[in-house]
Amino acid sequence: MIRKIIQIDEEKCNGCGMCADACHEGAIGMVDGKAKLLREDYCDGLGDCLPNCPVGAITFVEREAAAYDEQAVLENKARQAGQAVHVGCPGQTIRKFRRDVESEVRQPVGQSSQLAQWPCQIKLAPVNAPYFDGAKLLIAADCTAYAYAGMHAEFMKGKVTLIGCPKLDDVDYREKLESIIQNNDIRSVTIVRMEVPCCGGLEAAAKKALQNSGKFIPWQVVTITTDGRILE
Repeated sequence: MIRKIIQIDEEKCNGCGMCADACHEGAIGMVDGKAKLLREDYCDGLGDCLPNCPVGAITFVEREAAAYDEQAVLENKARQAGQAVHVGCPGQTIRKFRRDVESEVRQPVGQSSQLAQWPCQIKLAPVNAPYFDGAKLLIAADCTAYAYAGMHAEFMKGKVTLIGCPKLDDVDYREKLESIIQNNDIRSVTIVRMEVPCCGGLEAAAKKALQNSGKFIPWQVVTITTDGRILE
């Protein structure tokens, strides 16, 4: 089939390995000090690796290539190391945290973390991960957790949290969020944003991703004021 897929210029490649670390699907590996596209069917064509290449050795091309095999990617991740499915930078290793009842009894929920997984940045999050199965998804602006004191207890508890700032990241999250919603059993979506105009980019991207996914998923938008109140 003809589809969009990455192409690596080996002459430009300096062997830093940043693209391999950024590829959540495991499509890229290092061979003889150079980055290689090891499996066409592992490349989803979303290009998480592109902005991580410091020398511009990676580009998109449209050519005959094997179809993206989501099941093969998931099976490969499961073989690697249980739930720690990403190999590369430790900061991008996928983790699922257990938030048990006993720990919540010992420590008031308002004082305990309700982050259910890692990574939580939209840019770093994989398109597929076990914790997305049946998840209630929280898409939150970075600043909300600092502005609103009850963020963990009232919004993050029981949800998979993805955070981002469209102004600082200077990226449209729509494609990434759309892929996450399309490829996983997402039960609901909550968008928590700040009242400032730049946060409108996060809300718009999430709404467009929901629309383009073709799924009917309950969703809501909550706006936090800069002085830490929920805007009614």
